[in-house]
Amino acid sequence: MSEIRSRGHYAGSGWTALFAAWFVALSSSLGAIFIGEVMGQTPCELCWFQRAFMFPLAIMLGIAAYRSDRDVLPYAFALALAGWVIALYHLLLYLGVVPDEIQQCGSGPSCSNGEMTLFGAVPIPLLSLVAFSAILFFLNLYRRSRS
Repeated sequence: MSEIRSRGHYAGSGWTALFAAWFVALSSSLGAIFIGEVMGQTPCELCWFQRAFMFPLAIMLGIAAYRSDRDVLPYAFALALAGWVIALYHLLLYLGVVPDEIQQCGSGPSCSNGEMTLFGAVPIPLLSLVAFSAILFFLNLYRRSRS
């Protein structure tokens, strides 16, 4: 057990931050799968790009949290930041700040209008932006930790 703690596994707030980043990525990935498979919404192009950055984070951060692998940081930051930029652009399109239209989703409710919200008020693009922001926050905490 002391060998595990000395290598940083499961010890300290650093691991907790990495675990939290993984948990957000996993929850977001499962939520996206639920929206697509259970609710029947075909993702729009911007949703697909966000999924392309979120899904690998769930796997990568899970393995890194298990191993307390600090070498994951550059890769995880790059994926999370790219996803964050796409999510921000998607949200700005949704809010009408960017004067372009969102390409309609394939079937079911569209994320380009008010039908695809959580609790009737929180748009899906905002949820994605919050998830990527939380992952970046927890990765930064992990980077600053000494574990």
